Amino acid sequence: MKKKMLLTTIFLLIGFGISLSVFLITKNDIAQTVTISIGITLYHFAMRLAVGAIVNSIMKNQANHNNAWFCEKSFESKLYKLLRVRKWKKYLPTYNPDTFDVSRKTVKEIVGATCQAEIVHEIIIVMSILPIILIPFWGGAVAIIITSVLAVLFDSLFVILQRYNRPKLVRIMQRFQKIANKESAR
Repeated sequence: MKKKMLLTTIFLLIGFGISLSVFLITKNDIAQTVTISIGITLYHFAMRLAVGAIVNSIMKNQANHNNAWFCEKSFESKLYKLLRVRKWKKYLPTYNPDTFDVSRKTVKEIVGATCQAEIVHEIIIVMSILPIILIPFWGGAVAIIITSVLAVLFDSLFVILQRYNRPKLVRIMQRFQKIANKESAR
């Protein structure tokens, strides 16, 4: 997934450069629409890569899952049942599957990764709304609003997924800690 996202971003950058050049030369409405569409898509891909890289360089999957922000709220369990998260969660892509691989990572590391992934997607949600401020300068209100709304909805799924999975992982981690504590007390 990482490679595909990077390659897509590079392809979009090249396409944006070409379409912007065509627009600047022709001042054609179609070229403007294409440039805006490619530019917004490029922004969403590049921003996701940048946010993920920045947050990873700061947090390194070491977030404190006991922080109030990451703790399960009383309404969440009912909400996840209503949204039927269990049925659709397996269809969401994972940017870096190794991060959540139980054969390579401890449960504690995976819990930290869920916290970090949640933060990444929450920042992306905010950053997905920012292109709306470009409407007065660029135009393309429909394309910008549609892509922003779709991006917010898309990334909300990943926030929900992390928050859905984390309580179960924390309970597993706590069981392992109890077992380890009993064995060390012997």
